[in-house]
Formats: sequence, structure tokens, C-alpha cells
Amino acid sequence: MSLLGIKNLSKSFHRSGTPTVNDMGFDLESGQIVALLGPSGCGKTTTLRLIAGFERPDSGSISLEDSVLYGAGIDVPPERRGIGFVFQDYALFPHLTVLENVTFGLASLKKPERLDRAREVLGMVGLLVFQDRLPSQLSGGQQQRVALARALAPHPKLILLDEPFSSLDANLRASTRLEVRRILEAFGATALLVTHDQEEAMSFADRIIVMRDGSIEQDGTPERVYTQPRTAFVANFLGRTNLIPARASGSVAKSILGIHALETPETGAVMLSVRPESLKLGREGLAATVTAREFKGHDLTYTLEAGNVQLVVQTNHTQSLQVGDSTFVKLEGQAVVVRGSEKKT
Repeated sequence: MSLLGIKNLSKSFHRSGTPTVNDMGFDLESGQIVALLGPSGCGKTTTLRLIAGFERPDSGSISLEDSVLYGAGIDVPPERRGIGFVFQDYALFPHLTVLENVTFGLASLKKPERLDRAREVLGMVGLLVFQDRLPSQLSGGQQQRVALARALAPHPKLILLDEPFSSLDANLRASTRLEVRRILEAFGATALLVTHDQEEAMSFADRIIVMRDGSIEQDGTPERVYTQPRTAFVANFLGRTNLIPARASGSVAKSILGIHALETPETGAVMLSVRPESLKLGREGLAATVTAREFKGHDLTYTLEAGNVQLVVQTNHTQSLQVGDSTFVKLEGQAVVVRGSEKKT
């Protein structure tokens, strides 16, 4: 069932130039955790603020369940939209305790009910023991969970999260993501996350909406968007890839790596996206020379030169080559046709 409906949403902050959000449209199903993913300045945070009611669209409509939040002369204020918002800097009140921060958004309840609800939510996020502490007495991950508890306490229909893990260090970020995902699932929450971090989006969300210049470039499951990118931009933004020119003839394409089966028939010159893990080094295939290596513990990434083509190959750590070594490379995974600079898919 569709919970959130966005149609033809646009927003410009300047009268001339490209709109920050340009004719956006998508739906969220109840219980889904979705990531809006894209580079800085692509319009993802503005989209979140339009949904929350902090910014007013120039055109389009926003609906939540059966209620119109914006459109057809309607503009529901933020506090009446039934939406929770977790800010990038958490926006906790420094002079209030953890418990007081969580009760702040429960003004419609009587005081005993506010306290009971706040303690219930703090218990679910594992912070009840810290209810009397100030935010400054908590770690970054704990502050993040307080902000989430405050957003969840009023039983919102939708939770919006604006880069909520960006201020945490790498190790804490990964563990906090898992904990926040667990909490959202426990509440049965529907959530929309904004991030520019590809790993974060793929590990946290059920679905990824990739944005570029205010528009949707691709929308799908993390696995689908990663393995079946529709454009060169998506292929590059979702991780390293090799963009290899080829010539297609129906269900196959030919490149320097050989003959590749295509899911969709193509004709003429095409561009293939080949992920580094789809290439294998060995004693047969295309002759190449190692020009760079990156040891990352669990794997090794090599940059190879084969004629005029540069290839990136990811292997396990047991296959060790040095710069200057000769090897052979072949495709053992998937080659996907991608478009060039298309704005929409």
C-alpha cells in the first residue's frame, strides 16, 4: 500500500538556472526503508524538506495515506503532517535531559502519559538508563538514538532522516546504522533516508532512489541498481566500474574482453559497465600490465593497462601481483549496457 505519494514536485531557489528539485515523482510503501542517494547539491535534502513542510514547492503534490499535504490549494504545516524528522546535527536541546528531549514533541498528551510514552520509546532504543543525562554527556551514537526516539515518540506515519550518520566515525557509523535499522523495523516505521554514501544506502535501505541534478536517475532495490545500472552516472556513483566501448548485434556485444550476452537486444556502438569483481586474473584472456595496486585487507584492487584501455579488477588477498607484472584478465561476471548522460530513466 502506498503511504507517501510525490507527483511532479519542483522547487527553485533562483528564478534562472536548473531547479533544485525538478519534476520529482515517486511513491513509498508502508513499512519500506528507502534511501535518496546522490552527490552533494543534487536536491535530495531539499526533497526531504519539501515533504516535511519546511520548504514550499513551486509545483507538484505531496500526499500521505489519503490526505493531501500539499497541492490543490492545500499546504499543511509541518507540525500537522504526522511526519518525524531526524536532523543531520540531531538538533537536541542541550539544556534538556534525554527524557525531556523525547517528551518535547508530545505536548498533546497529559504529563503522565508523556512520561510513560517517552520512557517506553527510550527503552526500545536502549537508552532508558540515560534518561536523566544531558546530550553533552552522551556519545555521538547515543545522541543519534535520542533524536530518533524523539522523532518516533509521537507515532508518526513517516520518518525522514537527513544524513543522520555523517557526523559519526567510520566504525561507529556502521554499528549505529544496524541499530537504527533494527529500531525502525521494531516500530514498523516507514522511513526515507537522505545520504551521499553509497555503502550506507545499500546496506541500510530496502530501495534506493538515485538522484542527479534534481531528478531521479534510477529507482530500485540496492542489488538491482548496483548490478543493473541504467546510466554511466549510476554505474560510477554506486561504486567502481569499468566503462568499456563495445559493438552490439542483437543479444550479444563484442568488446576487447570478448563476446558478452545482453539482457536486452542492442545494435551498434554501446557502452558496457563491468564491475571490478566481475573481472578475473589468470593465465588466459586479455594480456594486461599492472599499473597500480591497493591492498585493503580483505581484498586487493588492481589497475591494469591493456592497450589503450584501463581496467580496474578486484580480487581476494591471496592473488598478489606487483606494479609492472604482466597478467591476463577475462570477464566472468556481468556486462551491462549503460547510457551516457541521460537525465531520466
